[in-house]
Amino acid sequence: MSDTLGYGFKKKVDGSIDDVEVRVEEALSTEGFGILTRIDVAGTLKKKLDVDFREYRILGACNPALAHQALTQEEDIGLLLPCNVIVYTDEQPGRCSVAILDPVQQLGVSGREDLGPLAEDVRDRMKRALDRV
Repeated sequence: MSDTLGYGFKKKVDGSIDDVEVRVEEALSTEGFGILTRIDVAGTLKKKLDVDFREYRILGACNPALAHQALTQEEDIGLLLPCNVIVYTDEQPGRCSVAILDPVQQLGVSGREDLGPLAEDVRDRMKRALDRV
């Protein structure tokens, strides 16, 4: 079960960040998503600012068929792609938080009501993947 954020959904899971990231990728794969980008936030903050930060990763998830559909409807919608998923270490050792951005909220900023059904489909798939982690 996940918690609802104003702009996404989040859950806490047991495991190391590396293990949880693998589980996230596998769960997303069952819904047709792959990972296009990986951002190591902690590594970047250490390198650029010399500050320590918890392990925190941003994954850019994409379902090619759904992305193609969205881009066909609105070619500039790429500004709102891919779907972001975050994985970060929790305060409790051996636990991580996993959160997904709500695609309905994300694509809603376009003002394109015709994208609503697509956004809902993406949200349903992302939520099922989150539930599997």
